[in-house]
Amino acid sequence: MQSSQSSVWVNNMYNYDAIVVGAGHAGIEAGLALARMGHKTVIMTISLDNIGFLACNPSIGGTAKGHLVREIDALGGEMGIAADNTLIQIKMLNTAKGPAVQSLRAQQDKVVYHQYMKRVLEEEPNLDLVQQEATELIVEDGVIKGVKTLMGIEFRAKTVVVCSGVYLNSRIIIGDYTKDEGPSGFQRATKLTQSFIDNNIKIRRFKTGTPARLDKNSIDFSKMVRQDGDDNISSFSFMTKEKLVNLEPCYLTYTNPKTHKVIMDNIDRSPIYNGEIVGVGPRYCPSIETKVMRFKDKDRHQIFIEPESRTTNEMYAQGLSSSLPYDVQLEMYHTIEGLENCKFLRFAYAIEYDCLDPMELTPSLMTKKVKGLFTAGQINGSSGYEEAAAQGIMAGINASRYIKGEEPIVLRRDEAYIGVLIDDLVTKGTNEPYRMMTSRAEYRLFLRQDNADLRLTELGYSIGLATKERLDNMLEKKAQIKEIIHLADRPISPKLVNDLLVEKGETAVEHGITIKELFRRSNIGYKDVQTVFPEFLEFREDALVEAETEMKYEGYLQKQLSQIKEMTKLENRKLPTDIDYMSLQGLRVEAREKLEQIRPLNLGQASRISGVSPADINVLIVYLSKKVQ
Repeated sequence: MQSSQSSVWVNNMYNYDAIVVGAGHAGIEAGLALARMGHKTVIMTISLDNIGFLACNPSIGGTAKGHLVREIDALGGEMGIAADNTLIQIKMLNTAKGPAVQSLRAQQDKVVYHQYMKRVLEEEPNLDLVQQEATELIVEDGVIKGVKTLMGIEFRAKTVVVCSGVYLNSRIIIGDYTKDEGPSGFQRATKLTQSFIDNNIKIRRFKTGTPARLDKNSIDFSKMVRQDGDDNISSFSFMTKEKLVNLEPCYLTYTNPKTHKVIMDNIDRSPIYNGEIVGVGPRYCPSIETKVMRFKDKDRHQIFIEPESRTTNEMYAQGLSSSLPYDVQLEMYHTIEGLENCKFLRFAYAIEYDCLDPMELTPSLMTKKVKGLFTAGQINGSSGYEEAAAQGIMAGINASRYIKGEEPIVLRRDEAYIGVLIDDLVTKGTNEPYRMMTSRAEYRLFLRQDNADLRLTELGYSIGLATKERLDNMLEKKAQIKEIIHLADRPISPKLVNDLLVEKGETAVEHGITIKELFRRSNIGYKDVQTVFPEFLEFREDALVEAETEMKYEGYLQKQLSQIKEMTKLENRKLPTDIDYMSLQGLRVEAREKLEQIRPLNLGQASRISGVSPADINVLIVYLSKKVQ
């Protein structure tokens, strides 16, 4: 659907429906969502060479992050499709654990990933790309009207989505060496922060980092443990039909007491510990010096050596993120088995950058102080490509609905990991770069990566983002799951299954059972059932996996469903937007201040605010009851 408004140059201005600032993982998904939902959109970026750039780890997915990628894909996003098309190696993590915490992780070819995403953006109808640095938000009477660039060009639009990543006033730090630039030597953005400050939006200073890149030819892989991808490979995208192929291995090695001694002997030269770095770093992805200082009882830490691309010899040393001086890095790396003679192509560095306090945002990711201005990604205090892309697609969706005058889409915590991510950010805030983890999702048994399409594709289709092909694919899977579970209710005689049960270490049965009860045995899977009941060979593998999970965990799922129903009652109790919390009798002072600051949409969100007690929620319930009378 083409927009009636075109990007015509008029009076030193470009006119669009929507402007997206930044072309990282958040900007890509926001721009594509807006364009695919029918809006003439422009993505502006400091450099067209940093589109979809994997500035840190050349990978997509991981624990909980793989869930986010599947959800982005289910809604009609691009990250999962791109990851499948540009991977070097893929594997499922946590296979020894339950299905709730299993997640895909893939090594990507970072060169090809960038090229793939750039081409997708270039070929998307309704979407323009332009290499410009945004320097100023154009705000009139509290409403966003566009942005101004460093060249003095004005871009006007009905909505703006800022996805600036770690580029705002960024600074690279390696020991006592610092340089005002963005990641991997890209130009930083020096003006836009002030525009947020001018509009009374709070700014913070965060920090992240990345390991060195090493010359492949200088590494002794024979001293390391080879790490191959999975033979039976799953895909990120529900639309990928071709069999994925692992192309390269990764390798595992470890730090040792010699490594730790080098770090401890030079800890006073670490910018993290001598005060040079002022930004707050990520607790769950710490530098190697932080790990050594924090876990002094451990004599080694895992290091994964991973290919950056098949077009280069650069290898990524996962687990060795650092901001130590270059000479200390050289000495430290050379103590590690297999890296004794490694050559550095790029030194490890830390990067500080400006970001927003996410509590400045509504759950739609629109800023509270500037109507029509949305933000997504690391500017909101999160870390990670997947967290950024998840926010990006939701910011794009809600910017589209803002243009149309429609209510925003806010995913609940029981609907998606994306809902957990955004709710955590805007309700609880964060004092460090936020990372998604399965432990953050209280309904994680429902929010499995394998059922993301069943949870979200109908929504994606209804709002004009997911395609009919994607919807039909999901509906076919859904119908097969229903048929499998129906077939599994069939009773069977012991003689049909006892040989299988004994072979799998299960107790034989004396009386008849159903196929569903067979599925519930710990050591029995759908492939085992297929050997005894060939009719199950007719079904799709993803439908069988989903049906098996539903049958095995039926009791747990029912228990969690009851919890969800109770929480949904609170989520459905909407709070008026004009409540004067400061004058509401019965609320504690802290609760008044927090409620006034965050202005929750409903009782459920209010109950998750730090500093708001159950007693305060009861006060709000009484208030709502009186309002109804």
